[in-house]
Amino acid sequence: LLSILHREVEILRVEERIEDEIKESAERGQKEAYLNERLRAIRKELGYGDDDDDEIEEYLHKIETTEMSEEAREVAHKEIARLAKMAPMSPESTVTRHYLDILCGMPWSERSDDHLDTRRVKKKLDEDHHGLEKAKERILEFLSVVKLSGNVQGSILCLAGPPGVGKTSLGRSIAEAMGRSFVRISLGGIRDEAEIRGHRRTYIGSRPGRVLEGIRRAGTRNCVFLLDEIDKLGSDFRGDPSSALLEVLDPEQNHDFSDHYLEVPFDLSQVLFIATANIMDTVPPPLRDRMEVIELPGYTLEEKVEIARGFLVPRQVERTGIGGVGFEMTDDAIRKVIESYTREAGVRNLEREIGGVCRKTVSYTHLTLPTIC
Repeated sequence: LLSILHREVEILRVEERIEDEIKESAERGQKEAYLNERLRAIRKELGYGDDDDDEIEEYLHKIETTEMSEEAREVAHKEIARLAKMAPMSPESTVTRHYLDILCGMPWSERSDDHLDTRRVKKKLDEDHHGLEKAKERILEFLSVVKLSGNVQGSILCLAGPPGVGKTSLGRSIAEAMGRSFVRISLGGIRDEAEIRGHRRTYIGSRPGRVLEGIRRAGTRNCVFLLDEIDKLGSDFRGDPSSALLEVLDPEQNHDFSDHYLEVPFDLSQVLFIATANIMDTVPPPLRDRMEVIELPGYTLEEKVEIARGFLVPRQVERTGIGGVGFEMTDDAIRKVIESYTREAGVRNLEREIGGVCRKTVSYTHLTLPTIC
């Protein structure tokens, strides 16, 4: 009888505990509903409309639909909680909104599918660039390793050569051949470290660094990122941008790169970084050590003639509109322009001279032919 009574007492205790929990849950729900109604009335009296609630819900929806890291998600929820308590027209709320827009707009999981067909890449490089056989061969070797290993970690390409030999266009051709988004930033004259690492969120107008801003603009986390004119970086009392680039270009560190603005790690290991430089003497040794330099020599006379015939003359004919009058520039004329008027390693000045010939021909045609109304 005693054991039966103990069992019945235990059953009654369990039932009583369940009833208390149900009652407490119902009271908590009523309390939350009451407090939410009061909070809504208070916000309405303070001038916070329903649009502010919709904005909070929109940010929450973006966070749930974006596959960001757990650390970034936690920071985003904290910022939303702070935003809900701020006046909508306060400067601090503007800074918080801008931060949430940047944080939710980062490509945390978006990737583009690689098309690493070396024959297709070789065809694309040959179509866009004449000569540069050693550079093309090294690029094909690099992409073959990427195709086999499945990642781009291990080496950062640096295309070094005189102006006008096609360093920037080579990077764009690599991106088009791989089917990736292409981003280019110019580093010439940058002296502020915050341009690379971003600005602190202590004032209105702060923004992330150019690296994360470029990746956000590309929309994918595995884009082709061209760092143009890396040999023209400067340094002063605001910091050393070349030192900030060490973390960006180091495969052992850039998998959790931290920008001063976002203050959450972002994975840069899938980004294909390509740097360009005119001379490597001004590049700091620690930065040069992280890159694999591909020398692009100047073009020979015959290569310049081929480039002018296949690329430069048709482009200038199209720009000046002289194709309708039967304009043609012979190889002897091109060779004469090269030997007498250009003494450069690239073809940039040669294109200017060919453009000058086209403009002179247009001007002469307009002076000698009657005007057609």
